[in-house]
Amino acid sequence: MPEDEIALDHVLVMAPYRRDAEFLQKLFAENEIDVEVCADAGNIVECLADSPGVLVLTHEALTPSVIAYVASHLVSQPAWFEMPIVVLLHRTSDDARLKAELASAWPQARHLYYQRPVTPVELISGVQSAMLSRIRQRDVRDHIALEVELRRELNHRVKNILASVTSILELTYRSADNLSEFANDLRGRLMALSNVHSAVFEAADEAVSFEQIVNLTFEPYRIAGQGRISVGGPVVMLSRGAGTTLALCLHELATNAIKYGGLSTGAGTVSFTWSLSGTDPVELAAVWQEAGGPAVTVPSRAGYGTRYLKSALASLFGAKPVLTYDASGLRCEVTGRVSRLAWNA
Repeated sequence: MPEDEIALDHVLVMAPYRRDAEFLQKLFAENEIDVEVCADAGNIVECLADSPGVLVLTHEALTPSVIAYVASHLVSQPAWFEMPIVVLLHRTSDDARLKAELASAWPQARHLYYQRPVTPVELISGVQSAMLSRIRQRDVRDHIALEVELRRELNHRVKNILASVTSILELTYRSADNLSEFANDLRGRLMALSNVHSAVFEAADEAVSFEQIVNLTFEPYRIAGQGRISVGGPVVMLSRGAGTTLALCLHELATNAIKYGGLSTGAGTVSFTWSLSGTDPVELAAVWQEAGGPAVTVPSRAGYGTRYLKSALASLFGAKPVLTYDASGLRCEVTGRVSRLAWNA
């Protein structure tokens, strides 16, 4: 099971003596705690693979093989993982020796010991507290995963911006007749690139025009007198969240076109159009089409940018985009309900 899908939402019980397992299962169920019983020590590996939040073991379950299986499971877990293990001791057990042995075998676990007979209230309270600690661990896991993803996205965005700046520099250089014109044009295009970040990424929760986002995004790549980028479509007012995602996707497509596609050569073109159809629900379709660039081939593997583009467009439109790697030019099209993107006053 992938790390980010580990639920940690149930108790795993191993209690082979008499009716201990039956009693514990009933007790936890009565207190609305999900429980799984591992009746056979030979199945403990499969039971642990279900990622229990808390492991409850009676003294009689602590055979050398079980201790080893649990130790192996703990060692294989990520750094944030600290499983609470509740051990129900027998009055005749050598508690000091057992605790020392388990501390050595399970250093990645949080150990809780109860001397039998233990009252149901005390045991339930301890298990519920342990489950809460697991929820906090899960929050830490999710925070770490989010931070890692944000770092990757930030790294990718920075690379895209640098690639855009490099391409803007090259486009401006080609079209300028003198140094003064070059400097003025370059300054204007870099300002346009900054404007899309200011207007879209830092805006409040208000409506933003689909066309405004498109024009702001493409403005740095337009050269006076050259119609290399064409756009068009009806008036659609988007929420700021949808506008931000759209701008990111267009940046991704534009950067890819600059590096490899229709904007990587002097004669290539790009068109981006959108249209509305239907009445209930109204559908919004958007099409990105490149032409005149190098021959397109299907990539051997999808990079981070392509994965992000597909994921972001699917989230935005509620349907997966279709990327067509035609030799004459990349085509990306996606359709979804306009209500998913529209601003509601």
